Amino acid sequence: MAMKPKGHWTNRNVLVTGATGLLGPWLLKELDKNKANTIALVRDTLPNSNFFRMGLNERSTTVKGCLEDYQLLERILNEYEIESVFHLGAQTIVRTANQGPLSTFESNIRGTYNLLEASRNSNAIDSIVIASSDKAYGRQDKLPYDESMPLKANHPYDVSKACADMISRAYHDTYGLAVAITRCGNFFGGGDLNFNRIVPGTIRSILFGEQPIIRSDGKMIRDYLYIEDAAHGYMLLSRALAEKKAGGQAFNFANETPISVIELVNRMLRLYDSDLEPVIKNIADNEIEKQYLSSKKAQNTLGWKPRHTLDEGLKKTYGWYSQYFRERGFDV
Repeated sequence: MAMKPKGHWTNRNVLVTGATGLLGPWLLKELDKNKANTIALVRDTLPNSNFFRMGLNERSTTVKGCLEDYQLLERILNEYEIESVFHLGAQTIVRTANQGPLSTFESNIRGTYNLLEASRNSNAIDSIVIASSDKAYGRQDKLPYDESMPLKANHPYDVSKACADMISRAYHDTYGLAVAITRCGNFFGGGDLNFNRIVPGTIRSILFGEQPIIRSDGKMIRDYLYIEDAAHGYMLLSRALAEKKAGGQAFNFANETPISVIELVNRMLRLYDSDLEPVIKNIADNEIEKQYLSSKKAQNTLGWKPRHTLDEGLKKTYGWYSQYFRERGFDV
């Protein structure tokens, strides 16, 4: 009996850095579903991460180590004959990054150029997707951000992402490396255990009957992207790179539903049928007032669009956290 032609991901050797973060496990889950051979770079063992909760540690080759270790990266790429790379590993908490800029620069900048240099010395790789951020745009006179705008970052986290972004394009333009960059709105979804972020923090407060905390004045406007939609976009971009499209380019991925923080919290309170009132602390600093993106390029070039509305994503996210806390023995 003749075998069916394999899909793009079937038996493809794929490296995912930052495998225990928010996006990594959802991406690994989709790659596994599509029969890829996944190799996950993990710095710390986080037992409550979706990487372990989804059993992805049992379905991926797991390598412990950090991005600052160039020899480790070179060994991974060669030993596992990596063909596709998703570089998600980074210090992603803006507040933490700004408090500790040196470690942030080490992981976000050095980690990126280490990976790109190791990739340059590999013959098998045909696609490298680098996670930048909408924060790399900095303050702009015109919104929404589009990919033609210059990067004007001026705080440690934002600058670290802008540097990684520019270094990635330099490796494409100078060495022909098959690299593309993602700039996304604020991710949310099940598995985000950084409860200082507005979505998981608000959901936890609601589940435990506590007033949600807003660190800013509540007026900052952002775009929020459900995590499974982000994973879909990353996979489309990687495939486009392997097909010799999109090299050296940046792509925005966004829900295109900009909303203020206070409006988002109130929306969540209504969705989850809560009568709690948020507490506005107004203590956030070094944050840009308005940041939101146009994803028209990703729609037109990659055929990507979000599969979930903001409300649909928030409902699925609430379900994840309800189950998470129940499994940990809480009465919610």
